[in-house]
Amino acid sequence: MCAKSSKTKVKKARTWFIGFIVMVILISFVIYKMSLGRIYPITANKQFVSINSGETYSGLIDKLAEQNKVQFPFVLKIYRKLFIQSQLKAGVYEVHHGMTVREVFDLMSDADNAQMNKIMVIDGTTSKQLLERLRKDPNVVKTVVNLPEAEMMKALDIPYSHLEGLLAPDTYFFMKGETDKKILLHLYHRQMDTLDREWQGRATGLPYKNKYEALIMASIVKKETSVDHELTQVSGVFTRRLQLGMRLQTDPTVIYGMGDRYNGKITKQDLRTPTAYNTYTITGLPPTPIALPDAKSINAVMHPDDSKNVYFVATGNGGHKFSENLTEHNQAVQEYLSVLRSKKDGATP
Repeated sequence: MCAKSSKTKVKKARTWFIGFIVMVILISFVIYKMSLGRIYPITANKQFVSINSGETYSGLIDKLAEQNKVQFPFVLKIYRKLFIQSQLKAGVYEVHHGMTVREVFDLMSDADNAQMNKIMVIDGTTSKQLLERLRKDPNVVKTVVNLPEAEMMKALDIPYSHLEGLLAPDTYFFMKGETDKKILLHLYHRQMDTLDREWQGRATGLPYKNKYEALIMASIVKKETSVDHELTQVSGVFTRRLQLGMRLQTDPTVIYGMGDRYNGKITKQDLRTPTAYNTYTITGLPPTPIALPDAKSINAVMHPDDSKNVYFVATGNGGHKFSENLTEHNQAVQEYLSVLRSKKDGATP
Protein backbone atom coordinates (compact mmCIF):
# COMPACT_ATOMS: atom_id res chain seq x y z
CA MET A 1 0.00 0.00 0.00
CA CYS A 2 2.78 2.42 0.83
CA ALA A 3 4.56 1.84 -2.50
CA LYS A 4 1.30 2.27 -4.44
CA SER A 5 0.40 5.37 -2.48
CA SER A 6 3.86 6.80 -3.12
CA LYS A 7 3.54 6.19 -6.86
CA THR A 8 0.12 7.81 -6.87
CA LYS A 9 1.50 10.88 -5.13
CA VAL A 10 4.40 11.13 -7.60
CA LYS A 11 1.99 10.78 -10.51
CA LYS A 12 -0.30 13.48 -9.09
CA ALA A 13 2.70 15.74 -8.47
CA ARG A 14 3.93 15.18 -12.02
CA THR A 15 0.48 15.88 -13.40
CA TRP A 16 0.15 19.00 -11.26
CA PHE A 17 3.62 20.19 -12.32
CA ILE A 18 2.88 19.62 -16.00
CA GLY A 19 -0.43 21.40 -15.61
CA PHE A 20 1.31 24.28 -13.85
CA ILE A 21 3.89 24.56 -16.63
CA VAL A 22 1.17 24.50 -19.27
CA MET A 23 -0.78 27.15 -17.38
CA VAL A 24 2.35 29.36 -17.07
CA ILE A 25 3.01 28.94 -20.80
CA LEU A 26 -0.57 29.83 -21.66
CA ILE A 27 -0.60 32.86 -19.36
CA SER A 28 2.77 33.99 -20.73
CA PHE A 29 1.49 33.59 -24.27
CA VAL A 30 -1.61 35.64 -23.49
CA ILE A 31 0.47 38.34 -21.81
CA TYR A 32 2.86 38.38 -24.77
CA LYS A 33 0.01 38.65 -27.30
CA MET A 34 -1.53 41.54 -25.34
CA SER A 35 1.75 43.41 -24.94
CA LEU A 36 4.78 42.76 -27.14
CA GLY A 37 2.92 40.58 -29.61
CA ARG A 38 -0.03 42.92 -30.00
CA ILE A 39 -0.45 44.53 -33.43
CA TYR A 40 0.77 48.13 -33.25
CA PRO A 41 -2.31 50.35 -33.64
CA ILE A 42 -2.41 52.27 -36.93
CA THR A 43 -5.38 53.38 -38.99
CA ALA A 44 -4.18 52.44 -42.49
CA ASN A 45 -2.13 49.82 -44.30
CA LYS A 46 0.92 51.90 -43.46
CA GLN A 47 1.36 55.03 -41.41
CA PHE A 48 4.14 57.41 -40.49
CA VAL A 49 4.72 57.58 -36.74
CA SER A 50 6.59 60.66 -35.50
CA ILE A 51 8.91 60.49 -32.49
CA ASN A 52 10.03 63.86 -31.14
CA SER A 53 13.37 64.65 -29.55
CA GLY A 54 13.38 63.76 -25.86
CA GLU A 55 10.62 61.13 -26.07
CA THR A 56 11.39 57.86 -24.30
CA TYR A 57 10.26 54.25 -24.58
CA SER A 58 8.77 54.53 -21.12
CA GLY A 59 6.71 57.57 -22.11
CA LEU A 60 5.58 55.92 -25.36
CA ILE A 61 4.57 52.75 -23.49
CA ASP A 62 2.61 54.75 -20.90
CA LYS A 63 0.83 56.65 -23.68
CA LEU A 64 -0.17 53.45 -25.48
CA ALA A 65 -1.39 51.96 -22.18
CA GLU A 66 -3.45 55.07 -21.36
CA GLN A 67 -5.08 54.81 -24.79
CA ASN A 68 -5.82 51.13 -24.05
CA LYS A 69 -3.80 50.10 -27.11
CA VAL A 70 -1.56 47.71 -25.13
CA GLN A 71 -1.94 45.71 -21.94
CA PHE A 72 0.70 44.85 -19.33
CA PRO A 73 2.95 47.87 -19.98
CA PHE A 74 5.41 46.56 -17.38
CA VAL A 75 6.22 43.69 -19.75
CA LEU A 76 7.10 46.16 -22.48
CA LYS A 77 9.36 48.08 -20.11
CA ILE A 78 11.13 44.90 -19.02
CA TYR A 79 11.65 43.89 -22.66
CA ARG A 80 13.03 47.33 -23.47
CA LYS A 81 15.44 47.21 -20.53
CA LEU A 82 16.69 43.72 -21.35
CA PHE A 83 16.83 43.75 -25.14
CA ILE A 84 16.92 47.38 -26.37
CA GLN A 85 19.99 49.13 -25.01
CA SER A 86 19.75 52.30 -27.14
CA GLN A 87 17.41 55.22 -26.59
CA LEU A 88 14.27 55.91 -28.61
CA LYS A 89 15.46 57.73 -31.73
CA ALA A 90 13.68 60.90 -32.89
CA GLY A 91 12.39 60.78 -36.44
CA VAL A 92 9.49 59.60 -38.57
CA TYR A 93 9.04 55.85 -39.03
CA GLU A 94 6.98 53.98 -41.58
CA VAL A 95 4.91 51.41 -39.69
CA HIS A 96 3.08 48.76 -41.71
CA HIS A 97 -0.19 47.11 -40.74
CA GLY A 98 0.47 43.81 -39.00
CA MET A 99 3.70 44.87 -37.30
CA THR A 100 3.79 43.96 -33.62
CA VAL A 101 4.64 46.37 -30.83
CA ARG A 102 7.96 44.57 -30.38
CA GLU A 103 8.82 44.97 -34.07
CA VAL A 104 7.96 48.67 -33.97
CA PHE A 105 10.03 49.23 -30.83
CA ASP A 106 12.99 47.50 -32.47
CA LEU A 107 12.44 49.67 -35.57
CA MET A 108 12.56 52.87 -33.53
CA SER A 109 15.76 51.90 -31.78
CA ASP A 110 17.74 52.61 -34.97
CA ALA A 111 17.66 56.14 -36.45
CA ASP A 112 18.72 54.69 -39.82
CA ASN A 113 15.20 53.30 -40.09
CA ALA A 114 13.70 56.79 -40.01
CA GLN A 115 12.01 57.48 -43.31
CA MET A 116 12.18 61.24 -42.91
CA ASN A 117 14.89 63.75 -42.16
CA LYS A 118 14.56 65.90 -39.06
CA ILE A 119 15.54 69.55 -39.48
CA MET A 120 15.56 71.83 -36.45
CA VAL A 121 15.32 75.57 -37.05
CA ILE A 122 16.05 77.22 -33.71
CA ASP A 123 14.46 80.59 -33.03
CA GLY A 124 17.02 83.36 -32.66
CA THR A 125 19.60 81.69 -34.90
CA THR A 126 20.43 83.17 -38.30
CA SER A 127 19.61 82.11 -41.83
CA LYS A 128 23.36 81.78 -42.40
CA GLN A 129 23.53 79.12 -39.69
CA LEU A 130 20.56 77.27 -41.16
CA LEU A 131 22.00 77.32 -44.68
CA GLU A 132 25.26 75.91 -43.36
CA ARG A 133 23.40 73.03 -41.69
CA LEU A 134 21.54 72.29 -44.93
CA ARG A 135 24.83 72.27 -46.85
CA LYS A 136 26.22 69.66 -44.47
CA ASP A 137 23.07 67.51 -44.30
CA PRO A 138 23.62 64.37 -46.41
CA ASN A 139 19.85 63.82 -46.65
CA VAL A 140 19.22 67.15 -48.42
CA VAL A 141 19.68 67.55 -52.17
CA LYS A 142 21.53 70.81 -52.80
CA THR A 143 20.09 72.98 -55.55
CA VAL A 144 20.21 76.55 -54.19
CA VAL A 145 22.13 76.74 -50.88
CA ASN A 146 25.50 77.01 -52.62
CA LEU A 147 24.43 79.92 -54.81
CA PRO A 148 25.28 83.56 -54.02
CA GLU A 149 22.45 85.09 -52.01
CA ALA A 150 21.06 87.20 -54.87
CA GLU A 151 20.90 84.19 -57.18
CA MET A 152 19.43 82.03 -54.41
CA MET A 153 16.64 84.54 -53.71
CA LYS A 154 15.88 84.69 -57.45
CA ALA A 155 15.79 80.90 -57.71
CA LEU A 156 13.44 80.75 -54.71
CA ASP A 157 11.30 83.55 -56.21
CA ILE A 158 11.20 85.33 -52.85
CA PRO A 159 10.52 89.09 -53.24
CA TYR A 160 13.17 90.22 -50.75
CA SER A 161 16.89 90.85 -51.15
CA HIS A 162 17.97 88.98 -48.01
CA LEU A 163 16.81 85.67 -46.56
CA GLU A 164 17.36 86.70 -42.95
CA GLY A 165 14.24 86.56 -40.77
CA LEU A 166 12.05 85.05 -43.50
CA LEU A 167 12.14 81.43 -42.30
CA ALA A 168 9.91 80.09 -39.52
CA PRO A 169 11.70 78.42 -36.60
CA ASP A 170 10.33 74.99 -35.71
CA THR A 171 11.17 71.30 -35.88
CA TYR A 172 10.42 69.87 -39.32
CA PHE A 173 10.41 66.43 -40.89
CA PHE A 174 11.09 66.09 -44.61
CA MET A 175 11.55 63.03 -46.76
CA LYS A 176 15.16 61.96 -47.11
CA GLY A 177 16.41 63.26 -50.44
CA GLU A 178 14.21 66.38 -50.36
CA THR A 179 15.65 69.44 -52.12
CA ASP A 180 16.91 72.46 -50.21
CA LYS A 181 14.63 74.63 -52.36
CA LYS A 182 11.46 72.88 -51.23
CA ILE A 183 12.60 73.00 -47.58
CA LEU A 184 13.41 76.73 -47.68
CA LEU A 185 10.16 77.59 -49.46
CA HIS A 186 8.14 75.65 -46.89
CA LEU A 187 9.83 77.55 -44.05
CA TYR A 188 9.37 80.84 -45.89
CA HIS A 189 5.63 80.36 -46.46
CA ARG A 190 5.18 79.33 -42.81
CA GLN A 191 6.84 82.56 -41.68
CA MET A 192 4.85 84.69 -44.12
CA ASP A 193 1.57 83.12 -43.00
CA THR A 194 2.40 84.01 -39.39
CA LEU A 195 3.56 87.51 -40.30
CA ASP A 196 0.46 88.22 -42.44
CA ARG A 197 -1.89 86.99 -39.71
CA GLU A 198 -0.21 89.01 -36.97
CA TRP A 199 0.04 92.12 -39.15
CA GLN A 200 -3.68 92.00 -39.85
CA GLY A 201 -4.43 91.82 -36.11
CA ARG A 202 -1.81 94.36 -34.99
CA ALA A 203 -2.44 97.10 -32.45
CA THR A 204 -3.02 100.63 -33.69
CA GLY A 205 -0.35 103.32 -33.74
CA LEU A 206 2.67 101.13 -34.36
CA PRO A 207 5.70 102.90 -35.89
CA TYR A 208 6.14 100.48 -38.78
CA LYS A 209 5.54 101.32 -42.44
CA ASN A 210 4.97 97.68 -43.40
CA LYS A 211 5.07 94.12 -42.09
CA TYR A 212 8.73 93.71 -43.07
CA GLU A 213 9.75 96.47 -40.66
CA ALA A 214 7.76 94.69 -37.95
CA LEU A 215 9.65 91.50 -38.80
CA ILE A 216 12.95 93.35 -38.40
CA MET A 217 11.86 94.47 -34.94
CA ALA A 218 10.70 90.95 -34.04
CA SER A 219 14.19 89.63 -34.77
CA ILE A 220 15.72 92.28 -32.49
CA VAL A 221 13.26 91.51 -29.69
CA LYS A 222 14.00 87.77 -30.02
CA LYS A 223 17.74 88.39 -29.68
CA GLU A 224 17.30 90.67 -26.66
CA THR A 225 15.42 88.23 -24.43
CA SER A 226 14.82 84.51 -24.17
CA VAL A 227 12.20 85.02 -21.46
CA ASP A 228 8.75 84.77 -23.04
CA HIS A 229 6.94 87.04 -20.58
CA GLU A 230 9.45 89.82 -21.32
CA LEU A 231 8.82 89.87 -25.07
CA THR A 232 6.04 92.47 -24.98
CA GLN A 233 8.05 94.61 -22.51
CA VAL A 234 11.13 94.65 -24.74
CA SER A 235 8.88 95.30 -27.74
CA GLY A 236 7.31 98.19 -25.84
CA VAL A 237 10.69 99.77 -25.07
CA PHE A 238 11.81 99.71 -28.70
CA THR A 239 8.40 100.84 -29.97
CA ARG A 240 8.53 103.94 -27.73
CA ARG A 241 12.13 104.66 -28.73
CA LEU A 242 11.11 104.70 -32.38
CA GLN A 243 8.12 106.91 -31.60
CA LEU A 244 10.29 109.33 -29.60
CA GLY A 245 13.04 109.44 -32.22
CA MET A 246 15.53 107.75 -29.88
CA ARG A 247 18.15 105.39 -31.25
CA LEU A 248 17.48 101.74 -30.50
CA GLN A 249 21.02 101.16 -29.17
CA THR A 250 20.74 97.39 -29.05
CA ASP A 251 23.86 95.22 -28.94
CA PRO A 252 22.57 92.31 -31.08
CA THR A 253 22.35 94.61 -34.12
CA VAL A 254 25.97 95.66 -33.56
CA ILE A 255 27.03 92.02 -33.39
CA TYR A 256 25.14 91.18 -36.58
CA GLY A 257 26.78 94.09 -38.39
CA MET A 258 30.22 92.94 -37.27
CA GLY A 259 29.74 89.60 -39.00
CA ASP A 260 32.78 87.36 -38.78
CA ARG A 261 34.70 90.06 -36.88
CA TYR A 262 32.65 89.32 -33.77
CA ASN A 263 34.73 87.23 -31.35
CA GLY A 264 32.33 86.95 -28.42
CA LYS A 265 32.57 90.44 -26.96
CA ILE A 266 31.79 94.03 -27.93
CA THR A 267 34.17 96.91 -27.28
CA LYS A 268 33.41 100.63 -27.02
CA GLN A 269 35.10 101.00 -30.38
CA ASP A 270 32.66 98.47 -31.88
CA LEU A 271 29.75 100.59 -30.60
CA ARG A 272 31.25 103.67 -32.28
CA THR A 273 32.10 101.98 -35.58
CA PRO A 274 29.32 102.69 -38.13
CA THR A 275 27.72 99.80 -39.99
CA ALA A 276 24.30 99.50 -41.60
CA TYR A 277 23.22 97.54 -38.50
CA ASN A 278 24.85 99.56 -35.70
CA THR A 279 21.84 101.06 -33.94
CA TYR A 280 24.19 103.12 -31.75
CA THR A 281 25.18 105.12 -34.83
CA ILE A 282 22.01 104.97 -36.98
CA THR A 283 18.51 106.18 -36.23
CA GLY A 284 15.62 103.80 -36.75
CA LEU A 285 15.68 100.17 -37.82
CA PRO A 286 18.52 98.27 -39.50
CA PRO A 287 17.89 97.31 -43.14
CA THR A 288 17.00 93.64 -42.52
CA PRO A 289 16.15 91.28 -39.67
CA ILE A 290 19.14 90.04 -37.68
CA ALA A 291 17.84 86.54 -36.85
CA LEU A 292 14.93 84.15 -37.31
CA PRO A 293 12.14 85.30 -34.95
CA ASP A 294 9.46 82.91 -33.75
CA ALA A 295 5.71 83.50 -33.72
CA LYS A 296 5.77 84.71 -30.09
CA SER A 297 8.25 87.45 -30.94
CA ILE A 298 6.26 88.55 -33.97
CA ASN A 299 3.09 88.67 -31.87
CA ALA A 300 4.87 90.71 -29.18
CA VAL A 301 5.96 93.31 -31.74
CA MET A 302 2.38 93.65 -32.97
CA HIS A 303 1.15 94.03 -29.38
CA PRO A 304 3.78 95.88 -27.28
CA ASP A 305 3.09 96.63 -23.63
CA ASP A 306 1.55 99.99 -22.69
CA SER A 307 4.04 101.05 -20.01
CA LYS A 308 6.27 104.13 -20.22
CA ASN A 309 9.54 102.21 -20.07
CA VAL A 310 12.24 103.25 -22.55
CA TYR A 311 15.23 101.49 -20.94
CA PHE A 312 16.11 98.00 -19.78
CA VAL A 313 19.20 96.18 -18.58
CA ALA A 314 20.00 92.63 -17.55
CA THR A 315 19.68 91.83 -13.86
CA GLY A 316 22.56 89.37 -13.86
CA ASN A 317 20.27 86.72 -12.40
CA GLY A 318 18.11 86.09 -15.44
CA GLY A 319 15.71 88.52 -17.06
CA HIS A 320 15.85 92.30 -17.25
CA LYS A 321 14.91 95.38 -15.25
CA PHE A 322 12.86 97.99 -17.10
CA SER A 323 12.93 101.73 -16.39
CA GLU A 324 11.01 104.85 -17.43
CA ASN A 325 13.89 107.33 -17.15
CA LEU A 326 17.65 107.54 -17.31
CA THR A 327 18.08 107.98 -13.55
CA GLU A 328 16.27 104.71 -12.83
CA HIS A 329 18.14 103.02 -15.64
CA ASN A 330 21.55 104.12 -14.36
CA GLN A 331 20.67 102.75 -10.93
CA ALA A 332 19.64 99.44 -12.53
CA VAL A 333 22.96 99.35 -14.40
CA GLN A 334 24.87 99.82 -11.14
CA GLU A 335 22.86 97.01 -9.54
CA TYR A 336 23.71 94.78 -12.50
CA LEU A 337 27.41 95.58 -12.21
CA SER A 338 27.25 94.87 -8.48
CA VAL A 339 25.77 91.43 -9.19
CA LEU A 340 28.56 90.71 -11.67
CA ARG A 341 31.22 91.74 -9.15
CA SER A 342 29.63 89.58 -6.47
CA LYS A 343 29.58 86.57 -8.78
CA LYS A 344 33.20 87.16 -9.75
CA ASP A 345 34.18 87.26 -6.06
CA GLY A 346 32.20 84.08 -5.38
CA ALA A 347 29.74 85.79 -3.04
CA THR A 348 25.96 85.41 -3.08
CA PRO A 349 24.58 88.62 -4.64
